[in-house]
Amino acid sequence: MGARLDSGGRGLVGSLAECRMAVGALVVAAEGARLMPKASVNGIDLCYEVQGRGEPLALIMGLGGGRGGWFFQIRAFRKHYQVVTYDGRGMGRSTGANALCTVRTMADDAVGLMDHLAIGRAHVLGVSLGGMVAQEVAINYPQRVNKLVLASTTPGGGEVLDAHPELRAALGLVKGGPSQIDASTVNVGRLTGILNSLGFNGAFYRVVVARLATAYMKSVAAEGFVAQFEAALGHNALDRLHLIQAPTLVIAGAADRLVSPRSSEVLASRIPGARLVMVAGGSHTLVAENRHRFNQEVLAFLESG
Repeated sequence: MGARLDSGGRGLVGSLAECRMAVGALVVAAEGARLMPKASVNGIDLCYEVQGRGEPLALIMGLGGGRGGWFFQIRAFRKHYQVVTYDGRGMGRSTGANALCTVRTMADDAVGLMDHLAIGRAHVLGVSLGGMVAQEVAINYPQRVNKLVLASTTPGGGEVLDAHPELRAALGLVKGGPSQIDASTVNVGRLTGILNSLGFNGAFYRVVVARLATAYMKSVAAEGFVAQFEAALGHNALDRLHLIQAPTLVIAGAADRLVSPRSSEVLASRIPGARLVMVAGGSHTLVAENRHRFNQEVLAFLESG
């Protein structure tokens, strides 16, 4: 019976290895930042880390996440690139939980960190909310982006209305109720639990990893989480996607239960020359659950001419 719990088909040993890696990622997210430098950027202090050598590659994590969310990418990416990761404003050891937060503000944060590190241009990879931030970086700072990767994300413009029924209920979008979301009324604990559960498709991830992630999220400042959440709700780049000049890879899980795969189709159709990769059976959390395919696709794209 234990082997059936492992979504990767590697049996009990594989499941235990996955659990150890998941715990390791959460430890990095929760504790590793204490040894990391900080940059005074855009009125806040961003905790960051730089690993590897080569062309700069800036990684922007999604809602409530930080450096630790890239646990499964760092080892593969730092062999080829100078990888920059950081805790987003109000998350981890970065300040700004009570400061103004919009997706554009977070894009300015990312570019400000590049300035601090004397990085003129970088490849930019964003996942989920981080993908929204990456869109704004590419639109507003085209001269700073070499290649762009948008993962499990959306251009905004009301995609939440197509969300999973559990997520809609947590957001107060019930039948006959309001069509707009009031973030101040959202139960953050319930919402994070649902987000983490729906973010994974495999049984092992839903049962074990999602619970670990939910436990970690309890340590995240509620103010910072709500601020980021409100920023995500306000994002809308639909009419500006044609301004993106960087070669772009759009990658998503075909079975994403949090962000409709249609969002990635829209992104790819509106960004000039964008390439779309749909991972069959892939979840919202491609960076963990489908990490081998994700890493392979990203590296192949970055290394292509």
